[in-house]
Amino acid sequence: MTHHEVVVVGAGFAGLAATMALRDAGIDDVLVVERAASLGGTWRDNTYPGVACDIPSHLYGFAAHPNPDWSGVYANGAEIRAYLERVAADERIAPRLNTPLTSASWDDDRWRIDLGGRHPETVTADALVLACGRLTEPRIPSVPGLARFPGPVFHSSRWRHDVDLQGTRIAVVGTGASAVQLVPELSRTAHVTLFQRTPAWIVPRGARAYSEAERMRFRERPDELAALRAELYDEGEERFASRSGDAAASALAREVALAHLYDQLDDPALRELLTPDYAFGCKRVLLSDDFYPAIASGAVTLEASALATVEGSTVVSADGARHEVDAIVFATGFASTQQPYAELVTGERGTLAEHWAGGMTSFASTVVSGFPNLFVLDGPNASLGHNSSVLMIEEQAAYAARTLAGRFEDDRDGVLRVAPEAESAYTAEIDRAAASTPWITGGCRNWYVDARSGRLTLLWPGTVGAFRERLARADGSEFEPSRRFTREREVA
Repeated sequence: MTHHEVVVVGAGFAGLAATMALRDAGIDDVLVVERAASLGGTWRDNTYPGVACDIPSHLYGFAAHPNPDWSGVYANGAEIRAYLERVAADERIAPRLNTPLTSASWDDDRWRIDLGGRHPETVTADALVLACGRLTEPRIPSVPGLARFPGPVFHSSRWRHDVDLQGTRIAVVGTGASAVQLVPELSRTAHVTLFQRTPAWIVPRGARAYSEAERMRFRERPDELAALRAELYDEGEERFASRSGDAAASALAREVALAHLYDQLDDPALRELLTPDYAFGCKRVLLSDDFYPAIASGAVTLEASALATVEGSTVVSADGARHEVDAIVFATGFASTQQPYAELVTGERGTLAEHWAGGMTSFASTVVSGFPNLFVLDGPNASLGHNSSVLMIEEQAAYAARTLAGRFEDDRDGVLRVAPEAESAYTAEIDRAAASTPWITGGCRNWYVDARSGRLTLLWPGTVGAFRERLARADGSEFEPSRRFTREREVA
């Protein structure tokens, strides 16, 4: 049975960040496993027409790997995937592909990890890093009659490139971040019936291509590129106020969103249907310059209610409207608050899913009581609604690396057990900070809040700077004293 110092599960942004941070800390025996046939995470899975990032490209990357050659202010999905592949090659990170985690269990002083795929294997590791992503398992609602629909049915994150949709009638279910990118692209060559349960607050995107002269300048003047990244970071941090409920900032952002709607749509009835009735920031704020024009083009029929039933090739809305379609695309998001990997991981007192039965909890959004030497990246309260998630991932990776590198200090035996009271205190901090925000009080349903407990479990309710400072204050006291050391003192 092969043993490794650390096993990292996942080879997207989080997996690469963890591996780089561990190596920088002097931990070189790292096995990276990836269930898919290639690396890239979200940007490997999502290949729908129009897929792109809504964070500026020069902020959506690793600090140590700036890319002067992004094609525009916002990178498309293929570019981001290529960037991750290039970083992995430069760092000589070679994940073991087609190797899913099938189970992991804590066995006294190490992790026992079962790996599937073509060559199933059991390995052990001193530490386990879950870098599995938070938006990996598509969520498709249960719709009566769907199984009998005669045409193609698929989720936006599992795009069927073998299906020719030109000239067809397509039902798109959902109006979230994927849909506002997808619908304008589909509407260029097809007719779209768009099912909207809840409208989104949408602000201008301001997308544009970088000129060759700009890209050349970024290549030749890295200081200018670094200054741009710092500027984009500051702009992102400033957005936190409007997303988190600051009255003045939220009112101003709401005015911007409404002006954008009114500038791009003349039809009063459509304006009304597309105006949210909940607080700005309660749901994810979207960026688009072409969604409203697509709605106004005549190539999109807006059905302002949920998809209720499917009768043969007819889709029926909750309001009773009937539409004949040739294909159905679900842009309905992912399993977010209940992570699929949690059922596979067993600690000292049960599975991670059982520990999170009332919603995800942790200390430092990274380590979990009852799961020694386990680090979860991009997990509990580690997402953002205002800035680049890569910034959070890098902070978590650095915390995990320095914690593991120092695990033999202060009379520890290499086993790091989070004190339950440390996790409880951190959870209470999160709850207090979230209590008055629109994510909790804004009058909407969002994927940030766990329906089982009503707690904010996905978002960090603060700025990136505040997260960085919070993790910097973690001094090791979040872990219980070594059991071996404690026993030796009792004997003495």
